[in-house]
Amino acid sequence: MLSHFNSLAHPTLLDGLTHPTLRLTILAVAIAFMVLEYLLSRLIHHDDETHDLSESATSLVIAIGHNILRPFEALLVALPFALAYEHRLFDFSAASPLSIAALFVAAEFVYYWHHRASHRIRWMWATHSVHHSPTRLNFTAAVRLGWTGNISGNFLFFVPLAWIGFHPFAIVAMLGINLLYQFFIHTELSPRLGPLEWVLNTPTHHRVHHASNASCLDKNYGGVLIVFDRLFGTFAEAPGDEKLRYGLVGVMRSYNPLRVAFGEWAAIARDLKASTSLTEKLRVLFAPPGSVKRRRSPENDNAQTAIAPGE
Repeated sequence: MLSHFNSLAHPTLLDGLTHPTLRLTILAVAIAFMVLEYLLSRLIHHDDETHDLSESATSLVIAIGHNILRPFEALLVALPFALAYEHRLFDFSAASPLSIAALFVAAEFVYYWHHRASHRIRWMWATHSVHHSPTRLNFTAAVRLGWTGNISGNFLFFVPLAWIGFHPFAIVAMLGINLLYQFFIHTELSPRLGPLEWVLNTPTHHRVHHASNASCLDKNYGGVLIVFDRLFGTFAEAPGDEKLRYGLVGVMRSYNPLRVAFGEWAAIARDLKASTSLTEKLRVLFAPPGSVKRRRSPENDNAQTAIAPGE
């Protein structure tokens, strides 16, 4: 087991398990697409409906913080992945096309449930709400990712893939491909993609996922595919009679990266302090966001209150 831990914690693997040249290439391509999208949006929407430069700057600062923390996150998750892989049930070759296809489907399935839980369990929403805080949907919003994913337990969803027999490196690589694909669906400039809309999570579907309209909340959780949403009843088309609105429901927009990153954690702390019983404290931590009547602060917090039962 120790050999697996050492390999997972190797310094060359802490920075995303990718070659530095590849990382720089991906970064350059992402920046190029951000600039191109901005120029096109200025050309199409002269009032610049799709961008708020201050909000985009906030997203980029949060993205920098997220990447600074990645090496420390890798150290945190290396041991559970190594333990799971040490006791794996099967051995899947990372070079086998069939194994790669199986890992793609398995990772997509697990990602769906992880993403769904991130919306329905407040402890996880505390991290994921950061990603949903932008009020404009564009490529800069794609890189606004929370800093506390491992505190929320995100990695625990994917550890069973290593226990089944997929190498942790292969799992991380597949999730990296999944997230890279998702970068390109954070845009309002893409039209519908015809028959692909039935299978893939397209920009059209992801706009619904990010929308704060009541009919769009908690919909379209897929990463690359939309098929699991169709299978498990969480798929939704865009409402034809209303304009999509983005951002957190009932929450003031903030350009402060720290407030965005930790706003929901602060709200949880306030609610825990005000709770009077163990049952209520557990509901504060693990019930769906908005299901507990909140103690609000005059400053920004990240409660998705529109989904509170009975409201």
